[in-house]
Amino acid sequence: MEFEERGKVMTDKEKGSRQLEGGRFFPAMGCAVRWMLAGIFVYSGAVKLVDPSRFAEIIAGFGLLPEAFISPLAVLLPVVELVAGVGLVFSLRGSLPTIALMLLMFIAVLLYGIHLGLDIDCGCFGPEDPEQAYKGLKAALVRDVLMMVAVLFVYWSRGRTRRRSVV
Repeated sequence: MEFEERGKVMTDKEKGSRQLEGGRFFPAMGCAVRWMLAGIFVYSGAVKLVDPSRFAEIIAGFGLLPEAFISPLAVLLPVVELVAGVGLVFSLRGSLPTIALMLLMFIAVLLYGIHLGLDIDCGCFGPEDPEQAYKGLKAALVRDVLMMVAVLFVYWSRGRTRRRSVV
């Protein structure tokens, strides 16, 4: 059987070799990375919701917000993480951009904390060992940058899948 692609006729064998060159790899890898990101955000949100008052203390330690906003944010942020993570599992529109925006915000806050030399917990996955707090900001920054790279990969792999389906 033959397939037509941009005016060129391809045999089954040529079509199969084309798919092996990355036709199925990138969508599968994009899905795996998407699920990994979803798992991280679901876990992170759930852990913070277990003890929102402790998470509020961590937020207050950065000194970025008036006290009236800290407690509501200590509940709202983990809920958004949890919902965006679940949305990413089901490929719901808006989930990936929400995670990207949260990561940008987290990166900015971590850079601020590192710049000021704050010796506090990053709060990424709930309270951590206080003796590792400052090291934690730098490690969290690297982790968040890597997650942002993963988000960009998911965007890129989605674009490849869409272009392939149009061709």
